[in-house]
Amino acid sequence: MYAIVRTGGKQYRVEPGETIYVERLSNPVGEAVAFGDVLLVGGGEGETRVGLPQLDGVAIKATVVEQGRDQKVRVFKFKHRKHYRRTRGHRQPYTAVRIDAIEG
Repeated sequence: MYAIVRTGGKQYRVEPGETIYVERLSNPVGEAVAFGDVLLVGGGEGETRVGLPQLDGVAIKATVVEQGRDQKVRVFKFKHRKHYRRTRGHRQPYTAVRIDAIEG
């Protein structure tokens, strides 16, 4: 069974037992998280259910595994023949979440 869930402005395809990396959540490591914004559920004994825009009564139960920061992304600005160069860096924070169950 799988589901499509929306969190942090992005959509993820999740299955029980899988670990996904989402935009940073404020929950500490080891705490349970529930995603209620489920867009689609399929692959089980029933047929695929699609929400308009989301399914009611369906929740994704998960556990926070890790809080961290991704690799550095270099942002380089340059203007031709003007002696203008700027280098900045950015590390995006993330939360690793283990999917425990799809309920509903």
